[in-house]
Amino acid sequence: MLSLCLVSLALSGCVNLAPSSEPMTLPVPERYAEAAAEAGPPAQQSAAAIAWRDYFVDARLRRLIEQALRHNRDLRLAVLRVDEARAVYGIQRADRLPTLAASLDAARSRVPAELSGIGRAVVGNQFQLGVGFSSWELDFWGRVRNLESAALESYLASDQARRAAMLSLIAQTADAYLSLCEFDERLLLARRTTETRLESLRIFRHRVELGATSKLELTQVEVLAQQAATLVSQLEQLRAAQAHALALLVGADADLAPSSQRLDEIAVSPQLSPGVPSELLAQRPDIISAEHDLRAANANIGAARAAYFPRIALTTTFGTASAELGNLFQSGSGAWTFAPQVALPIFDGGRRRATLALAKVRREQAVERYEQAIEAAFRDVSDALSAQRWLADQVQTLRDTLVVQTERARLAKLRYDSGAARYLEVLDAERELLSAQQQLVQTRRAQLAAQVALYAALGGGAQHVPADDKVRR
Repeated sequence: MLSLCLVSLALSGCVNLAPSSEPMTLPVPERYAEAAAEAGPPAQQSAAAIAWRDYFVDARLRRLIEQALRHNRDLRLAVLRVDEARAVYGIQRADRLPTLAASLDAARSRVPAELSGIGRAVVGNQFQLGVGFSSWELDFWGRVRNLESAALESYLASDQARRAAMLSLIAQTADAYLSLCEFDERLLLARRTTETRLESLRIFRHRVELGATSKLELTQVEVLAQQAATLVSQLEQLRAAQAHALALLVGADADLAPSSQRLDEIAVSPQLSPGVPSELLAQRPDIISAEHDLRAANANIGAARAAYFPRIALTTTFGTASAELGNLFQSGSGAWTFAPQVALPIFDGGRRRATLALAKVRREQAVERYEQAIEAAFRDVSDALSAQRWLADQVQTLRDTLVVQTERARLAKLRYDSGAARYLEVLDAERELLSAQQQLVQTRRAQLAAQVALYAALGGGAQHVPADDKVRR
């Protein structure tokens, strides 16, 4: 029986009806439009080669990312989906080999005299002990092998989806942290402005009491103070919501206390090289996942095509049989069975044709998803490069604007103190100064977020994200 199994294994799977995987033309340009215009020194290495711990240098952000990778619920679900796909692959892989089973059967029967043929009732025993397998398919057309390949590719796709979820979580945590730091810095500026305006309000109230200024100017100062106080309340609300969002990402108690750290003190390193779009195929886990899904669809087509050919199965046992239990292992009690079965549906109402058509349609869908993933990745990189370039210009412009607005507010105050201007001029200057301060912080945060987005879009740290190795091909 062992030699029969070896011969059957050698013959099985000798034909593969799955379509071959041919190289596909990238549905994107060969280069990024913004790459040539990107300012800054040339990068030394690709984003995929830079681990997130090396890219994000802020110690507090690193701790938050570590907590998120340990406790985030979405990432845990992605890991469980990998475990599920691995188990499905293990089940499908087992179908390639026969399932050996041992059995012990005992039967006692009585035949009436009228039916015994010898004129008297007969009581008999039968004992049988055997080892064998039943309905083991000889995979001549590759049906079982293609189903195994499809399960393997689905497993690999789910593992790459886990890696994509992990990289996405890192980027989301970093972006949420930067937003929290933005609100902290804007709140700090708004509180300082509120304190200054409250002090001005106190001085103007005293001057009104002395008759040194009009009540109209007092109301203008009150409006400035109320506007600053309202901004503080609004920012407090936005900061609380952002802290809740970050806590949900982290999935555990985290240190989200307000920080006095300025966004200019938060840096990411080093300068990234966008490379060319074709490199994304090996760097982005979501693209690799879509490629595995495409291969799984090809394998399913092979399995559907194999259904048009005869299905050959073997049932065989080897053991001993006897009418007496004590003679079960006596010489001459050997027994065996060999029962091949060939089956080919003659009429199935179009089931096989529909199954093959379904497999082909799903393959076309997989092709579309694969190309869609490439196009989305190209857009992610292009958007990040564009944002990085133009936000750098905006930050510099806003810094220059802030210098001018600061000087304007100082001169307006001097003109009012000297009686050369009404307080309305001071009111406008201080209002626009606060707006410029807030806008600069917002734009600086957007600039840092663009750097994070570029790191994620290029498959940042993909070479350092371990793949699941609990399964062997």
